[in-house]
Amino acid sequence: MLNKHLFKHIDNSGLIVFRIIFGLLCFLESVGAIFTGWVKHTLVEPHFTFNFIGFEWLQPLLGNGMYYYYAIMGIFGLCVMLGYRYRLSMICFTLMWSATYLMQKSSYNNHYYLLMILSGVMVAMPAHKYASIDVFRRPEIKSLSMPAWCKWVIVLQLFIVYTYASIAKLYPDWLDTTVIENLMRGKKDYYIVGELLQQKWTHYALAYGGIIFDGLVVPLLLFKPTRKYAFVVSIGFHLFNSIVFQIGIFPYLSLAFTLFFFPSEVIQKYFLKKKTLYKANEVIVPKLRTPLLALFAVYFVVQIVLPVRHHFIDDDVLWTEEGHRLSWRMMLRTKSGRISYWIENQENGKRWLVDPDFYLTKKQQRSASTKPDVIWQFAKWLKEKYSKEGLNVGVYVDSKVSVNGKPFKQFIDPNVDIANQEWDIFKHALWILPSKQD
Repeated sequence: MLNKHLFKHIDNSGLIVFRIIFGLLCFLESVGAIFTGWVKHTLVEPHFTFNFIGFEWLQPLLGNGMYYYYAIMGIFGLCVMLGYRYRLSMICFTLMWSATYLMQKSSYNNHYYLLMILSGVMVAMPAHKYASIDVFRRPEIKSLSMPAWCKWVIVLQLFIVYTYASIAKLYPDWLDTTVIENLMRGKKDYYIVGELLQQKWTHYALAYGGIIFDGLVVPLLLFKPTRKYAFVVSIGFHLFNSIVFQIGIFPYLSLAFTLFFFPSEVIQKYFLKKKTLYKANEVIVPKLRTPLLALFAVYFVVQIVLPVRHHFIDDDVLWTEEGHRLSWRMMLRTKSGRISYWIENQENGKRWLVDPDFYLTKKQQRSASTKPDVIWQFAKWLKEKYSKEGLNVGVYVDSKVSVNGKPFKQFIDPNVDIANQEWDIFKHALWILPSKQD
């Protein structure tokens, strides 16, 4: 039964078209990061970046190196689109994108994480076996089919992403539209729709529409009678996100995923008219069946477990941020902070205030005032800086944070030398004060 569901060969039209769109979007994301100034502001201008903890060895290239880096990534994206040395191009793009993802957290986005894991999945896909330069160079690799698992890996990954995104919205500040209202306040000056986005009924429509869409879109796309309607709603939903939130390629990538839900006849009719449809439905079990199934199992267990890890860490993830990343918790809250970094000479007790403007960009300062791991990393960096000058110092912070526009509360224990603490990704940091305070 398992062999039939995973290793039965089906028409590969959806995967071929998806590869072309995916490669194009990877190209646009890479070169767009250069021309919009993202690379400059995130990777070139900062004195240093806040890496994912444990990946401090990943550092931006000096000078104009990161511009060349992103340009090369864009070239690999084009190679994927054209199907030129597909496997090598996909591996190179995946490694380069993963490196930049782990290299900095100031511009963290769940969509960047999705692109990283999706790129890794695409490495294993036989997406170059039709309408590609690889087939032109080596006609013997041409194929009209793919194993069914190629479709179901994508579908299951999307189901996990959307389901967790829906569940995460089920908390008071989202349900009473506080979050949406805060998010829309900054869109007031948008042409035509600005005032509409400030209406209370709009906030309720967006808040509950987001829960319903995320929770039901994958099942509705899988169910033939509702597929077309779900697709039309998806177009509206993702175009709205693209226009209002300006989140780059990801609304269009999300629309491209729908290729895996429509029958191959439809894909072939609109995109690959010269392609012959595959209808043999052969079951071809690979020699590496067991390792492949084990890999699938491990991958999806990780994908299911990671988003719930914050439930096993003390306090509210909206406050502590512990377990927030890699959890599909997208645009769930607004957060602002006020922070002062104090250096204390351990020899004589003398204290002085550090001005973050000397070391951090404005974007980095936002992270270094609300995210405890970034606060910890900056404290460690300051301690190391003064250590090189021959001083043994401690680093203390006076930090207050507001979540979803609520009153500011003390965030970090001001009596703890943050630079002298250890970070444990699986445990709550005791120097983060409780979310519920008198």
